[in-house]
Amino acid sequence: MEKKYSIMTLILLWSGLVIISSMYVTIPLTTVFTDTFHVTANQAAWIGSAFSLCYAVGCLLYGPFSDKYGRKVFLACSISALTIVSFVIGFVDHFSGLVTLRALEGLIAAAFAPISFVYAAEMFPPKKRLTAVGFISSGLLMASVVGQVFSGAVNHAYGWHAIFTILGVVYLVSSLLVIFFLPKDNLPRAKGSVFAQFKQTKLLFRNGQLMMIYIITFTLLLSLVGMYSVLGNYLASPEWELSAQQILWVRAFGIIGMLLSPFAGGMAKKLGNGLMLRGSLVLSVAGLVGLGFSHNLPMLVFTTVLFVAGIALITPISITLINHLAGPAKGSAISFNAFILFLGASTGPTAALYLMSHVSYQSAFEILSLVMAAGFVVSLFIKTHPGRTEAMPTVKQVS
Repeated sequence: MEKKYSIMTLILLWSGLVIISSMYVTIPLTTVFTDTFHVTANQAAWIGSAFSLCYAVGCLLYGPFSDKYGRKVFLACSISALTIVSFVIGFVDHFSGLVTLRALEGLIAAAFAPISFVYAAEMFPPKKRLTAVGFISSGLLMASVVGQVFSGAVNHAYGWHAIFTILGVVYLVSSLLVIFFLPKDNLPRAKGSVFAQFKQTKLLFRNGQLMMIYIITFTLLLSLVGMYSVLGNYLASPEWELSAQQILWVRAFGIIGMLLSPFAGGMAKKLGNGLMLRGSLVLSVAGLVGLGFSHNLPMLVFTTVLFVAGIALITPISITLINHLAGPAKGSAISFNAFILFLGASTGPTAALYLMSHVSYQSAFEILSLVMAAGFVVSLFIKTHPGRTEAMPTVKQVS
């Protein structure tokens, strides 16, 4: 049985990692796309933003359906469909076609990550649940670095088309793992129509505690994607003059911070969810502030790891709190959280471009730190003491 849960955790971690990597593979390719398609940097940014925006919209769709029909069917169908779309993107040579297919890719990918959290919450025993969520969170966060490093290396060796062809092969293998090795979730499902499940999403807005967690969620990927977007340009500027390969290595160091995510559960048991949530936000703020004042490469890498470590610890704690607060509407609540998360991700590149065109790179990092600081202020009003966080009574009326 222990081996079974370990295999399930590894499959969910791996699948989340490779799926969400698609969101980030275009970040290092802005110059490539502007030269290839003869478009501006703002237009090229839509290749990434189209994925993120449609991912966010898709997150609103799948939660209620999974509450009604189960989780595994959406996990398997999502990654299988991604296999086909990724192969097709590998042969696209038109800018409008690329943006359209990236939007479709984001819409399909939205079925996996949020539902995998709910699947873990339902299929794992309580003592293993938070650890499993931590590993999944680690995979999703590592994707922000792995996706960029992977695309940069493959583009350098084979060109950008090969990135999506290789991803298609990876998704094909991953879909087989999900189909054959993840147990089916034969659990009691929500009663009533799917429309009734969609009504639960509206009821989520009545829970002030959930809304505050969603505000923090928005700041996470906005700051993470924004930071990496600014960092790439900063390191290539005359102040640092790093090569593309050296920039990839700096990005890769962020993975060190992301490896803390699986340990968030054990740390929360000792320190409490509240202290973990707020302490992690402080860690991220400190990392971003330090990034703006780093004058040598070791310090810059260290502060980057510090910032990412804070985000890695926040994610599983917020998912755990949402699972508890939402009661039987877990699928809808986690999916809406993913919607907010990746709405922040789609805002990140645009925010970074705006900041870089109006202020210095250092000031851009400090402004992003203020965004995270706002999340910390909000966290002060969230009740995270054991036994005091109340689930939503109104959702039960719908099920």
